[in-house]
Amino acid sequence: MSGTSLDGIDVAIVDITGSGFKAKINVLTSHSVPYPRKIREALLAISNMSAFTGDISRLNFVLGELYAEALEETAERAQIPLSTIKLIGCHGQTIFHEGQGAQYLGKKVASTFQIGESSVISERTGIDVISNFRERDMAAGGRGAPLVPYLDYMLIRHRGRGRVAINIGGVANLTAIPPNTSSDRVIAFDTGPGNIIIDQLVTRITAGGQTYDRDGVIAVSGEVDPKLLAKLLRDKYFRAKPPKTAGREQYGSDYVSKLLDTELSSEDLIATATALTAESIALGVRNFVLTDMRVDEIFVSGGGTHNPTLMKMLRKAMDPIPVMETTEVGLDVDAKEAIAFAVMAYETAHCRPSNVPMATGAKRPVVLGKMTQNGTPRNGSSNGATPINGAVRNNGTATHKVKAPRSTQVSRQTVASKAKAATR
Repeated sequence: MSGTSLDGIDVAIVDITGSGFKAKINVLTSHSVPYPRKIREALLAISNMSAFTGDISRLNFVLGELYAEALEETAERAQIPLSTIKLIGCHGQTIFHEGQGAQYLGKKVASTFQIGESSVISERTGIDVISNFRERDMAAGGRGAPLVPYLDYMLIRHRGRGRVAINIGGVANLTAIPPNTSSDRVIAFDTGPGNIIIDQLVTRITAGGQTYDRDGVIAVSGEVDPKLLAKLLRDKYFRAKPPKTAGREQYGSDYVSKLLDTELSSEDLIATATALTAESIALGVRNFVLTDMRVDEIFVSGGGTHNPTLMKMLRKAMDPIPVMETTEVGLDVDAKEAIAFAVMAYETAHCRPSNVPMATGAKRPVVLGKMTQNGTPRNGSSNGATPINGAVRNNGTATHKVKAPRSTQVSRQTVASKAKAATR
């Protein structure tokens, strides 16, 4: 998925059969295409920043081209004919997200804005596109995030064990699932910063020479400053009750500038920012999960799993609860969110809701996303919004109508994915 970290475009091509939480998923392939440096810089310049409308409009169309190319590249690498893909689910790139209403022009408005023009994607690929998943949840009174709990509940729930799924992308979020429970008892929310502060610090300290702390080597060479960490953990966001969402709006350029004004060395500052991510996740579990359910296992996915220093800190903060990667339950750490938007697009194509109101705060379950129909007949039939068997991609989720020989079965009991994405 094109997430808050602005790493690039994650793609998953998936076969789906069945419906709702009982659906079965075959992940045929997954792949990540990094953003070119100039694209990433342009996106940073318009993300929660004052920007020219012309820049936003142009980037919207440029990203549509990049998403189409990413799907084509992924399909070609896996030798999957593009003509067998029936549906694309495109989350898009978030450039603004304000899940809690703010006063604006006499109205209290919650809003979100994702770019990546679906008409361009559909025209380039010849495939129907479902995009803009968050708006409908917000219109129904939700925060528009997190949406991934739908997949977490589908694939990670267990009859006898209380489980927490944590994804550490730019922002960190969790889904807590009590044993043998229905989706209306799921606890889910953004815990706070994931990689977003670490990445910005590294980028600014190295003047763009590095954009993240590869393998956590900078953090491990520094020391955590306990006073600064304690101060940062007093942020009122960490005490706020769910549902809640976080993003670049809270942890963007201004926040990082204040950290850089401290007298800490670069290594100590990055070590402290890494500890902030681990400790804020642990706070979320202790304050809002363990009060309501027992936790037997924690499964982590996302780019943060590739930072050994962060993972070591998280395991220490959560001890004695075991902290494992989602690969332990067969789910690729880099593909989970791509698969999630594949599933949501599939559900939308069948006119079924896929938000989890307990996670987002929405008043009711709603059908997410908007359809951009291609209208070009392929294989002798139209590509309309007919219910389909399928595969999907994240910033282009795709529904596949035939099984590829290399597919991997994914279901609630066995979760698996193929071709680990080349992301950090």
